[in-house]
Amino acid sequence: MPTSSGFALAAAVLSLVTGAAQQSTSTGLFEGHSDIGDNPKAGSLEFSPISGAYRVTGGGSNVWAASDAFHFVWKKISGDLTLTADVQFVGTGAVGHRKAMLMVRQNLNADSPYADAALHGDGLTALQYRTEAGSQTQEVRSALTAPLRIRLERRGNQFILEAGKPGGELTPTLPVSVPLHDPVYVGIGVCSHDANILETAVFSNVRLVAGSGPSNQRAQARPPQPRYRSRIVIFNLRTREQKVLMQADEIWEAPNWTVDGKYLLANSGGNLYRLVVDGSGQPEKLDIGEGLRCNNDHGFTRDGKMLAFSASSQGSGGSQVYEAAADGTGRRAMTTRAPSYFHGWSPDGKWLAIVANRTGNYDLFRIPVGGGAEQQLTSNPGYDDGPDYSPDGRWIYFNSNRAGNYDIWRMPADGAGPGDAKAEQVTSDEWEDWFPHPSPDGKRLIFLSFPKGTADHNGKMDVELRMLPLPGRKVGKTQPQTVLKIFGGQGTINVNSWAPDSNRFAFVTYELLRPEQ
Repeated sequence: MPTSSGFALAAAVLSLVTGAAQQSTSTGLFEGHSDIGDNPKAGSLEFSPISGAYRVTGGGSNVWAASDAFHFVWKKISGDLTLTADVQFVGTGAVGHRKAMLMVRQNLNADSPYADAALHGDGLTALQYRTEAGSQTQEVRSALTAPLRIRLERRGNQFILEAGKPGGELTPTLPVSVPLHDPVYVGIGVCSHDANILETAVFSNVRLVAGSGPSNQRAQARPPQPRYRSRIVIFNLRTREQKVLMQADEIWEAPNWTVDGKYLLANSGGNLYRLVVDGSGQPEKLDIGEGLRCNNDHGFTRDGKMLAFSASSQGSGGSQVYEAAADGTGRRAMTTRAPSYFHGWSPDGKWLAIVANRTGNYDLFRIPVGGGAEQQLTSNPGYDDGPDYSPDGRWIYFNSNRAGNYDIWRMPADGAGPGDAKAEQVTSDEWEDWFPHPSPDGKRLIFLSFPKGTADHNGKMDVELRMLPLPGRKVGKTQPQTVLKIFGGQGTINVNSWAPDSNRFAFVTYELLRPEQ
C-alpha cells in the first residue's frame, strides 16, 4: 500500500504533467510569462488547451554574454526537475542564431544565473549557462544538429542537456554546475537574436516532472550507493571548446597524454588504458603483467620512451611505484616501501617525484631512476601531495595544507631544504587547491580547487579547474582564474594532463547516476 509520502509525491508529479484541462487556459502548466531584459518589441504566448502546444513569440538581441533579452514562459519550483519538449521554429527566420530554449533561471533579471537547453535556428544545440549574476555565458555543444526533442534536467547544482528524436534515445551532453538556490524559475523561451524583429517557436508534448529524473517517481526505503558516469573531456584553451572523448557508466580517472599527442592514458578498474585522441576505436588495455591493481598516478617521460605508475599488489601493504616501457612491458619496482605514489618525471628523465608515508605523515621524495635510495624533499608536518616538475626542471610544484588551507606551493627540484625554508607559497585564497600541473611551454599552471573546508581530495562535488601564469624566479600576486566549473574531484586531474601543444588539457567529469540508470 502506498505511504502518505508516496501519495504526496504522486500528487506533485500529477500537478505538473497533467494536461491543459487541469491547468490555466492562458499559460498551461506554467504560471506566467514576460519579457526578460531589453525588448523593443513585446513577446507573447498562445496556449492551446486542446493540443497542449505553446506558441511562444519573442524578440531580444540575444541570450548570451552578461545579460539576456527574450520572452520567457515560467513557473516557480524547487528541487530537482526535468523539462522536456518537442520544438519547432515557425518560418525560415531572419537570423540563424534565433533560439528556442528550455530554461532554469534564478530570477527574472536580465543578468540572472541560469542554465538552458538552447535550439538555434540553424540547428546548433547547446547547454548554455551563466554561473553568477552578470558573469559571461558559457556553453557545451551537443553532438546533434537540429534535434526535434530536447530535455533539460536539474539534479542539485548539476544541469544536463539531452537531445534526439521523439520516441528515440536522447543523447546527453557533458553536465555543468550552476549554483542556484530554491525556488527557481523553470520554463520555455524564445529569442529572435535581432531586437527589431520577432520570432516564433512551437513547444509541444511539454512535460515538467519534479524529482531527480523522468522515471524516478518512487520513494526509496534506503538510499542506494552512489554510482557515477565518467566523461573524459579535452578542453581547448583557444576555442573554449569541450570535446567529450569517451563516456562510461563506471569510474575512469586521471588522463594524461602521450608525447606524440595521439593518445591519452587513463585508468579504470585497476587497469591502464590507451585511448585515441581523435575518438576512433575502443580503449586499449596496457599489458603491465599480472598481479597489480593500478591507481590514478601515471605518466610518461619527456621523450615518451618510459612509463611510471603506481599500483598495489596482494600482500604489498599498499601502493608502490613501478617503471616500465611506454607500452607497459618490462616493469620493475622502483620502491620497496608502501604506501608510495608516483606523480611526476623530471624533464631529463633521471628522477621520479613521489608522495610517500614513511613516519606517519605524507611527504615528498624523489627516486633516482638509475638506482639508489629515495631522497626526502619535504619534512613539514603538514600533508604534502601532487609533486610535478616545471618544464625547465628547476622547480617542483605541489599542494600542502601546511599554512592551514590546501594551497599550491613550490620548492627547488632538489628539495625544500632544512625546515622547508626554501618552499614558497603560490596560492593563498579560501579554496582548497590540489594537483598543480605546469604546461609544457612553461607558461601556465593548472590545478584543481575544492570548496573551503574540504578535508581531502577523495570526494566528488562541485569543483573548479583554475589557472595561473607559471611563476618566474619570484612568486607573484596574480589571482587564479577559473577555467571551468565542473562536478569532479578524485580522478579529475590527478596527474599532468596537458597536451604537448600546451593549448589543450584533458580531465574527467562525473555525473551521479539515478538508481534506475
